[in-house]
Amino acid sequence: MARQPEPRITAPSRPGASPVVGARPSRNEQIETRAQQREQRMQQREQRIQERRQAVQERQRDMLSRQSTERQGRIDRLQQRVQQLQSQKPEGRRAQREQQRLLQNQNRLLQREQRIQERDQARLQRLGPQPSAERSASAAALQAAARGRFSAHFRSNDALQARAALTARENRWAPRHAWRRGHRAAFVAWLGPVFWPYAYSDIFSYTFWPHAYDPGYWAYAYDDFVDTVFWGTDSPYSAYARYPEPGAAITDLQSRKRASVSRQTLRQLCGEPDEGITAWPIASIARAVQPTPEQRALLDELKAAAAKAADAFKESCADYYGMTPPGRLRAMTNRVKATLDAVRIVRPALEQFYNSLDDEQKARFNALGPNVGERSQQPPQQEANTQTERCGEPKPSLTQLPIERIEAVIRPAGKQKDALDLLSKATNDAVQELQAACPDDVPLTPLGRLEAMEKRLEAMLQAAALVQPALDEFYATLSNEQKARFNTMPQVASQ
Repeated sequence: MARQPEPRITAPSRPGASPVVGARPSRNEQIETRAQQREQRMQQREQRIQERRQAVQERQRDMLSRQSTERQGRIDRLQQRVQQLQSQKPEGRRAQREQQRLLQNQNRLLQREQRIQERDQARLQRLGPQPSAERSASAAALQAAARGRFSAHFRSNDALQARAALTARENRWAPRHAWRRGHRAAFVAWLGPVFWPYAYSDIFSYTFWPHAYDPGYWAYAYDDFVDTVFWGTDSPYSAYARYPEPGAAITDLQSRKRASVSRQTLRQLCGEPDEGITAWPIASIARAVQPTPEQRALLDELKAAAAKAADAFKESCADYYGMTPPGRLRAMTNRVKATLDAVRIVRPALEQFYNSLDDEQKARFNALGPNVGERSQQPPQQEANTQTERCGEPKPSLTQLPIERIEAVIRPAGKQKDALDLLSKATNDAVQELQAACPDDVPLTPLGRLEAMEKRLEAMLQAAALVQPALDEFYATLSNEQKARFNTMPQVASQ
């Protein structure tokens, strides 16, 4: 009988023993391995998509940059041609008509190129900044830029007040629109191509009821006047560029687009500033003071002066936003000059009317104004004293920062560097002019406030007169490529 093989005895497995060589992974391990492989493939696929997207954006940026450079050359040549035609004085009616026809044609071509240039720059803005090692340096620059400007301390004075001012400013609300929503009026720098769109309303309404305005109104006006020259609208470095919470760090490098504006709004702002949302509060004054017949005649003279002052604004509105720093400064200067002319027109009439009032009427006049939520928790005098303490401090983000960015993105050399040094000195001198016009206090009477505004406007014009020649000289030394980079410095500076 055949012998049966003895059964093999398998030793029981011990904890920690090595697995048998060649053993198949468990089902759970197989599932986990496949999940990890799928995740790796998805990550690789997402990375390839991101790389392709960045490559496409890079090509688009390069193409738009080249087009912008070429178009800027055409714009420069057209501007020179327009200036030449304007300087000519042809004799004879036929020659004058021919000159006018050529001038109109050149202006149409110039406006077309400027519109296209503006559209291309908006596309560049939407593409966002290029990845760069300089982003960390830009973030540090933003932190420094939150300080060293006229409006610096208004960022964190009052959280609710600051957010309300930001809302009014971002929506480009006229004062009365802001008041209806319970917000104090903020300084609105640009509405479409128009600098200081509500100047007519702001200047004179501030004269009558300063408590209805953001306490940092004039500080932002000074900052915006300097910022716009170098950065365009809504500087990526201003305290209003990013405002998540008062006192928080600014982290967003992107500047906002200019607000779109309808032709109807522009017609009202430029053609009829004394009507609609920018009207003077003559009726409110009459209801408050209950003028006598003699006083009523003086109030009518004040109304007539206000209408005449409105005419000063009609020629100061631009049809197209200035695409170059020198062009923007000229547009702002024209607007500020028109505002100063309006103040000087209306001031004698307001002085005669106010001086005709008795003490009771003056008190009611001084108490005029919308009840914007709760009126300021601190009186205007205290707000002004707080601002005065900051006026004399250095303003590096207004003076040093733009010059540093110009050097970084344009890389001037030789005569360009000398011209930039002159521009830097002129900018410092201009800011000192503005510092000298900082208010020592907020006058308690409308006449005193109007006089203070006249001094502030004069300081802004003096600042512009200091910067304009140096800016023109520096800009003239640049190549077309450098001009294009200077013109789009908000995008370039955020790289």
